[in-house]
Amino acid sequence: MQKPTVGFIGLGLMGSNMAACLLNNGFKLNVMGRKKDVVAAATSLGAIEVATPKELAEASDIIMLCVTTSDVVESLIYGDDGILAGAKEGAVVIDYGTSIPDSTRKIGADLAAKGVGMIDAPLGRTPAHAKDGLLNIMAAGDKDTFDKVKPVLDVQGENVFYLGALGSGHVTKLINNFMGMTTVCAMSQAFAVAERSGIDTQQLFDIMSSGPSNSPFMQFCRKYAVDGVSDLGFSIANANKDIGYFVQMVEDMGTRAQIAEGTAANLQAALDSGMGDGNVPEIFDHFVKLQK
Repeated sequence: MQKPTVGFIGLGLMGSNMAACLLNNGFKLNVMGRKKDVVAAATSLGAIEVATPKELAEASDIIMLCVTTSDVVESLIYGDDGILAGAKEGAVVIDYGTSIPDSTRKIGADLAAKGVGMIDAPLGRTPAHAKDGLLNIMAAGDKDTFDKVKPVLDVQGENVFYLGALGSGHVTKLINNFMGMTTVCAMSQAFAVAERSGIDTQQLFDIMSSGPSNSPFMQFCRKYAVDGVSDLGFSIANANKDIGYFVQMVEDMGTRAQIAEGTAANLQAALDSGMGDGNVPEIFDHFVKLQK
């Protein structure tokens, strides 16, 4: 069976490696992006550069988005020369980013009115996993649409989870990131309190990690607080965005997420102090210096 032609927008660290994985597996790929060096790297592997989202959609069976925010997704869908204007009947849009579920559902309904499917499929793991097709993919949407694109998802992911109705992938990812980023903030503050108290932070880690608090996130936090090594690969700015989306999602449900609100306040404070580009465990520095 002939492989579908894929259009890919969002050639950042994750997206560029996902695109390379598709090209290495023999897919015809259309790409667009503002960073010419990144686009050139993709075209050197065989991708075709296009000028607009509409042109990309017109030339593609599957349109993949790996961008930063719901606002960016909406601009690509609805903007002048956007995907909605160019997508052909039977095509499928896959949003790999972390987006607001209500926005995803609205986009899905507008695409469906034109005969175009949509899958929300946020990701787990790292850009290195993306290049080797070993991502965790949390996919949701119409089951027939999911089945249609699953062979392509299987190329990109080692673990592909089907989560039900459109938007469920983004809900799951936001819950996952709420847990993860709250854990990092709590552990980083624990190490900061130990630092300010004169307690040996390595010894604190030895004690905490010998019990049920141990986790990969604790390992990342220890690496930075004790060794000064920052290698989680997820920025404070991105964490702040995702927790903000989680808080908004919960408020849209008619309730509150007070623990998440506390996490959001700490991430925002670190962002305001100029730490946005740092990896999340670096919030330890914010807690060490924090005054009343």
